[in-house]
Amino acid sequence: MDFPGLDRFDSAILTVLSEDGRISIADLARRIGLSKSPTQARLRRLEAEGYITGYRALIDPIRLGLDLVAFVEVRLQDTREAALAEFNAAVAKVGEIEQVHMIAGNFDYLMKVRTRSMSDYRRVLAEKVSTLPHVASTSTYVAMQAVKEGGPLEKVG
Repeated sequence: MDFPGLDRFDSAILTVLSEDGRISIADLARRIGLSKSPTQARLRRLEAEGYITGYRALIDPIRLGLDLVAFVEVRLQDTREAALAEFNAAVAKVGEIEQVHMIAGNFDYLMKVRTRSMSDYRRVLAEKVSTLPHVASTSTYVAMQAVKEGGPLEKVG
């Protein structure tokens, strides 16, 4: 699959790495059909240009006892740029919040919060989420099951 602005080799590198970030350069080169040196040069360039922002291990949160996932709609009292920046900076410091997205719609942000239990979630909501700057109200939706989460890169469109 090809991505806009990238040739087929660069696109292939990104696709393979999204499936297996620990693949060796030799195996990556074989998978994309180039020799090791040009593959390594392309990989370094993709990192330097910001296409690849880092590498990390995917940890199973259920094995760690973090069974409860809640999605939280957040409405702010103030949506001017300074208030948004203050909220964004504060929300980044809350460990239980896995993801935060600014939304165009009937609320301002959608958060994914992960905790061990409903009582832990209630504490996080009361002591952390509700005390974030400019929060006017929240609505919570508890997930019963994850059907799909963060798969490998796929071409969209």
